[in-house]
Parts: sequence; structure tokens; C-alpha cells
Amino acid sequence: MRTRGTLRLATRGSTLARRQAALVGETLEERRYEVELVTVETTGDQVRDELIHRLGKTGAFVRELDERVLEGDVDAAIHSMKDMPTEQPDELVTAAVPERGQPTDALVTPAGDALADLPEGATVGTSSLRRRAQLLSERPDLEVEPLRGNVDTRVEKLLAPTLQRDHQKRIEAENERETNQEDDDRTAEEWFDDRSELEKAALGREVETEYDAIVLAEAGLERSGLARSVEYDRLPPTTFPPAPGQGALAVTARDGETAREIQSAIDHPRSRVETTVERTVLAELGGGCIAPIGIYAIVQGEYVHTTVQVYDRDGQQSVIASRDLPIETHASAAREFADDLADRGAAELIEEARREAEPEEPEGK
Repeated sequence: MRTRGTLRLATRGSTLARRQAALVGETLEERRYEVELVTVETTGDQVRDELIHRLGKTGAFVRELDERVLEGDVDAAIHSMKDMPTEQPDELVTAAVPERGQPTDALVTPAGDALADLPEGATVGTSSLRRRAQLLSERPDLEVEPLRGNVDTRVEKLLAPTLQRDHQKRIEAENERETNQEDDDRTAEEWFDDRSELEKAALGREVETEYDAIVLAEAGLERSGLARSVEYDRLPPTTFPPAPGQGALAVTARDGETAREIQSAIDHPRSRVETTVERTVLAELGGGCIAPIGIYAIVQGEYVHTTVQVYDRDGQQSVIASRDLPIETHASAAREFADDLADRGAAELIEEARREAEPEEPEGK
């Protein structure tokens, strides 16, 4: 038993990725392992100005980490499960799925508004095809605009316009020897000093698109330490099923003793069952990251209640269904469910999304 050796774990370098890796590392250390985190820059990190579904293939945040595992440079790699391709090299296994965080999406607004309360034609930021389709299905009047960056950056882009307007009003009021509000006689400088670090960063950010709301994974807000710093409304997972595996982490390793030790130490059986169902349905449908697909599975007694939504890119056509899958045969039952969905029209929607994602041929070819 490798209780006093060092496990070298690969992680992406983003703040959120390192915090998630630290959570896994702390859990392993509680079980008497020594842990070293190894930061690896991935293709998804390097290509910052492209939307995820345009990066060329799935696994933009995953491949380089797993390559380091296969080359023997590290013992294992830590991933956000929703970023992982459904196919893995034969030599690799998902050694552990630690206990899952919140799988839900969060609608973040400056005031914590619900989706139904957003004004007509409101601008909502997300670069997720699934979130875009779900939002437009519920509210066709919305303007859904691309939004990338780490969690902090995206929240700053949302908060910046409101904070900047407030700051400017205070400056103008000061210049006129007036206060901005009757019950608040702080100077603009005092008001600025009272802002959180997140708000101060937002005040200095250049705004290109003014968002009324943005949609983020709730687990990302929690793990980034921002859940208490922003106002948000949780989108119900039965109405807005998340990306398969959202909120879950996965530790990949070469099939062998190290993988078995990691599984024994930190694997969470319920989380593994739920994410196995979600990823099995996705793999069987073959949507990858090119089609708007939401899948939510939750263990309820002897069954795994599973909700699946497959949309076209504008959220106007859909195949939506729920089913209770026997927990004892959850993987095979998930495949059967996916096959039924495909026959009901999901396959056509996914194929349409695939055609739309393909780059256009240059003229003359």
C-alpha cells in the first residue's frame, strides 16, 4: 500500500482547476498520501478567443493532461468531468469520481433575478450551446451572447456596467458638492474602498457587451469562492438538465495498482453511478460538445431517475424525456434509454447540429 509515497497529479492552471485539484489532493492527504500538483497548460487554455464547440475536437481541456499520465510524467490527472470526452485511451481508466458538487446551473444577475423576471429582450451571456438552447426554449425573446473566460472574469463582465455607472454618478455628485444618495454620504473614494476585490476588478474592466445575466455552473461558483459574493438563482435541473457530469470531478490514471488505490481512497459510489448514466447516454447519442444536450441523473432508492433534453441550436425543436433506470443495470439501461431517444428524433437533431458545426467549404472546392 502506497501510504507514504507521493502521488503526482496533473491539473490545468486556471484558478478554478487548481482549487478543484486541491480538493482532491486534500482528500487523498487525509488518507495518508502525499500529493504534488503538476500544472499543465492545455489547448483549451491557450485558445482563449474561441468558443468551446469551435476548438476542433472534444477534450480541449483534457488531452494534454492524460498524455502526461500515459507518458509516465505524473501518476494521475484531475478533470472537470463535463470536459471529458466519452472515449478514453484503452490504457486509461477513471480511477475515481469524488463526491459530486452541485450539478445545477446558476443564473447570475446583479440583483439575483429569476429567469422569468428578466426584462424583455434581456442579454444573457454563455458560450454553451446547451444553455443557449435551454434559455431560448424558455424565453425566445432573450439575446444570448457569447461569454468566455474563467469564472471570476465572467462575473466581472456582468457586474462591471452597473458598478461603473454607480461610481461615475458619485464622482459627478462630488464635483457638484452633492451626495449620490440621501442616506449615503461616502465619497467616491470611500465607496470604492468598501468594494470587494471582485467588484474592484470589475470597476477596472473594459466592457464590450453589457449582460443582464450570465449562466454558470453552480459548482464553479462554489469552488471559486464566489457563491456568497454574487446574487444568483438556481435553475432547476429537471427543467434545465446540466451538462453530463457537471459538478463532478474525475481522476484518470493508468489501469493498474495506482488506479485501484485511488479508487479505494476517494471514489464516491453514488456519484459514479449518476455520472456513468449521464455519460453513457451522451456516448450512445454521440452528441459530444457539438449538440445542445442536457442530462441529469439522480439516484432515488433502487432507481436512477434520468432526465434528458436534446435541442436544436435555437431551442425551438426538442426531444425531452425522463425514465427511472434500475440501479443494478444502470449502464445498460442508460444505453437502451439513449437508443429510444435517438429513434424519437434525437439522432436527427444531433446530426443537424453536426452539419451546422462543420466549417463551410471555400468556393471552388
